[in-house]
Amino acid sequence: MRFDRMSPYRRRVAWIGAAIAVPALLVAALLVGQSLTPQSTSPDRPAVASDPTPSSVEQSPEESIPAAAPAPAGLPVVDYDPAPGGFPIDPASMDTTPLTEGAHPTRRIAAYDAPGGRPRAFLEPTISGVDLTMPIAERRAGWTAVLLPSANRRLAWLPPGGFDTVPLRDQIVVERKVHRLTWYRAGKAVRSWEVSLGQSGQDTPLGRTFILGRTPPPEEVYGGVDVYALGSVPDDPESVPASLRGAHIGVHTWHNDDDLGENTTNGCIRLTRSGQRELLAEVRPGSSVVVVDKLPTPPPTA
Repeated sequence: MRFDRMSPYRRRVAWIGAAIAVPALLVAALLVGQSLTPQSTSPDRPAVASDPTPSSVEQSPEESIPAAAPAPAGLPVVDYDPAPGGFPIDPASMDTTPLTEGAHPTRRIAAYDAPGGRPRAFLEPTISGVDLTMPIAERRAGWTAVLLPSANRRLAWLPPGGFDTVPLRDQIVVERKVHRLTWYRAGKAVRSWEVSLGQSGQDTPLGRTFILGRTPPPEEVYGGVDVYALGSVPDDPESVPASLRGAHIGVHTWHNDDDLGENTTNGCIRLTRSGQRELLAEVRPGSSVVVVDKLPTPPPTA
């Protein structure tokens, strides 16, 4: 999915998510569809965490803050295209502990590969005209690690200054094996929906990412509901149709719900229209999204 620069976002949309049988022209968009009543989450469905607080992002004991090396003016800027290399792997990518704070750049800032490490790119306050808020994954030695946009399972380290810290109350967890999306608020499950996910070879990427922004649907087949673009991209960009190269993974609807519960998309997460509208109304960009195979089943009670 691409942001539309002509509305608040780019209409040059290329979401990763059309069903196999959808013509190539429609593949350049998204998936899923008509209104189904969202299921309430059952009491025995595992919660991600209870009562998360900002302490869910660990801060190492106080120590001297490593100095930030000057960033060369010619560094690339992280935008909607694939992020530059050199950033570290997220060591807790499959962790479903809610990330309760986000970092919003207030000016152009340099992103580093480690505290006191090498500057790799610049981050701007917006990407394609959309305010950028990245979930904070870790704090160490006065530096802050955020989930890197336009990349999968990567972190960027920020030195002090140049960004605001904002609260994040929501989280989305997607379970691939049971085709379920669950929305959590303050660690408590609010709603759960059946979803369709990526087909074999174009699997919905595992790990932590976040809602990058929203864009209007480009065609009627998307159910007339706005789409969430995520910070993640296809794990194998060459596996998707040529019309989707360079696109992001999205959460979106389709004109029908025929394929819910199946692996039929090009990597996107298909949701019912009623469910998508509820998420759009409640869950702000910057909120974290975690894709796992399946959440652990809690032990039976005595």
